[in-house]
Amino acid sequence: MRRVPTILRHDTNAGARPDTKGEKLIMTDRVILGCTILIAVVYLYATTLIPSLEIGDPLGPKAFPRLLGIALLLSAGLLALEIWKKRKTNEPEVPPSELFEPLIIKILLCVVVWTGAYYAVFNPLGFIVATSLYLLGLMSWFNKGKWLTNVLTSVLFSVGTYILFVKLDVSLPKGVLEFLPF
Repeated sequence: MRRVPTILRHDTNAGARPDTKGEKLIMTDRVILGCTILIAVVYLYATTLIPSLEIGDPLGPKAFPRLLGIALLLSAGLLALEIWKKRKTNEPEVPPSELFEPLIIKILLCVVVWTGAYYAVFNPLGFIVATSLYLLGLMSWFNKGKWLTNVLTSVLFSVGTYILFVKLDVSLPKGVLEFLPF
């Protein structure tokens, strides 16, 4: 039977040595924090490249993307605060060599391929169907056995965000659901 890395277990302390309790999660949190900050900075820079129009909405097309970038930075700040609180418990670091176990690399590659498939079917299937399938696939993998929760979450999130974007006058593809009234 294959050994599942501690990072991927639901119970991160199961089978861990007493001296390594939670150390992989701390390193994972730091990697996620760094990636989040990097993505937020690049995203906020990209919003400065959006052209401003002299007519139309006084806030212009930059307002919503900038709010998303700021929300991403705030999320990174909250994660940094959580990491700082965990640091006080003096939990040891995980060696970087353990972060690149074959199973972790395989899962990351699968997520990348699944995301590429999502982008490929986004326009033909439409936002609601493509996003529901994308989320259902990911949630079924990471939240195994909870089909009702996974289906409801992926469909309701997709429909809810579609309606929100339509209310904000953002055009999203309807795809196979052309008959939708909104």
